[in-house]
Amino acid sequence: MNAPLNIVIIGGIGAGMSVAAKAKREKPDAHITVIEREDYISFGACGLPYYLGQQFDDPAYMFARTPAEIEKSGIQLLLQTEAIQLHFDQKQVEIRSLLTQEVSKIPYDRLVIATGASPQQLDLAGVSAKNLYLHTKLRDVEVLKSDLHKYQHITVIGGGFIGVEVADQLTALGKKVTILQGGAHIMQGPFDTEFSEKIEKALSKERIKIRLGEVVTGLKVVDNSIQSVMTTDEHLPTDAVVVAIGFRPNTEFITDPRLKKLPNGAIIINQYGETSIPDVFSAGDCATVPHRQLGNSYLPLATYANKLGRLIGTNVVSTRESYLAFPGALGSSLLKVGQYECGSTGLTEKMALDAGISHKTTLIETPNHTNYYRGQVTLTIKLVYDPKTKVLLGAQIFGKKDAALRLHALSIAIHAGITTDELGFIDLGYAPPFTTTWEAINIAANTAK
Repeated sequence: MNAPLNIVIIGGIGAGMSVAAKAKREKPDAHITVIEREDYISFGACGLPYYLGQQFDDPAYMFARTPAEIEKSGIQLLLQTEAIQLHFDQKQVEIRSLLTQEVSKIPYDRLVIATGASPQQLDLAGVSAKNLYLHTKLRDVEVLKSDLHKYQHITVIGGGFIGVEVADQLTALGKKVTILQGGAHIMQGPFDTEFSEKIEKALSKERIKIRLGEVVTGLKVVDNSIQSVMTTDEHLPTDAVVVAIGFRPNTEFITDPRLKKLPNGAIIINQYGETSIPDVFSAGDCATVPHRQLGNSYLPLATYANKLGRLIGTNVVSTRESYLAFPGALGSSLLKVGQYECGSTGLTEKMALDAGISHKTTLIETPNHTNYYRGQVTLTIKLVYDPKTKVLLGAQIFGKKDAALRLHALSIAIHAGITTDELGFIDLGYAPPFTTTWEAINIAANTAK
């Protein structure tokens, strides 16, 4: 009788628990061990800005599973335990208990690395000040929530997803918020400049100040409290600082050069979730994501952690000939700013230029629904497409109402390789409260020449 398959998963927050749960369903007799530094699992950090903004009060909503539920399913949890070294040749993980400091080794048949990422910190004196906050763990946000009553002016450093969402929620609580962005515009990763400017205007309507092209050069700290933020332009007085300047994959402990990584430390995987080491898989914010158009990319988004986790959960208990293949990401993302919604999928114009991909674009403004139904607003849509084949390559959308979820249809069109000619006549639903006779997506596609 064969011994049960021994699977070890490092990381139990997003991708790791998706792997564990799916693998246990696929192969109930597998022995699955999850190693996690924290004392909790299955946490959805995407909800943190909205918890801060009092959109909901119970943090339990951000936990998909409890340790007790997982252990009841037969999965072994090693909480408050960290992996300190991987011995690929011996197929062993060296671990240390954060409670006892005891070091031991556990064997594996197949290993999954799902160690996530840590927020990047400013490389400046003063980052340990009591009024400087990161925004990736519940305990960080709990401290900020409890301190908010002391602050009126808050500076957010970083104009990406977290920075914008936090700023939006803080201003809704009546705080005076300034976003500092070192680049020419905020949200320049998933959006072209036209849309970044619209997002900036939407933030300004919420009374959020945006300072672009200002690099933080120092922090003025008095009695362990930041009094002002120094930039390349001036000193900005502040009551508190939230830092949201990106992520660093938690892979420094893996020193074996045979495990291939991107320059930022993200573990490179293939369409099956495999790494360059036999019997070792990886997913989540510590790993790359196979992109349909750009190849392996670093896309630290919860949707990919969960999807690749589920896929690896099947593959890790299967023979290679029956592995599932990830169909590829498009970098699809959505954002809400005040009364406005926006989204991006596939290639932006800048991405296409950087990748040397031949392209054309069209940019339109069109109503969301008929003029005789109350609440009509303008939608802005940009399409990026191949100039020869007219195959859709990317799309961006912005508007006050009914904008964001239209992105789903555009993502499907890109995934399927639909041309703008087809998209112009594709049968999208119509009723006066929802759209005009020609749906906005049809109209945008029909302007592609």
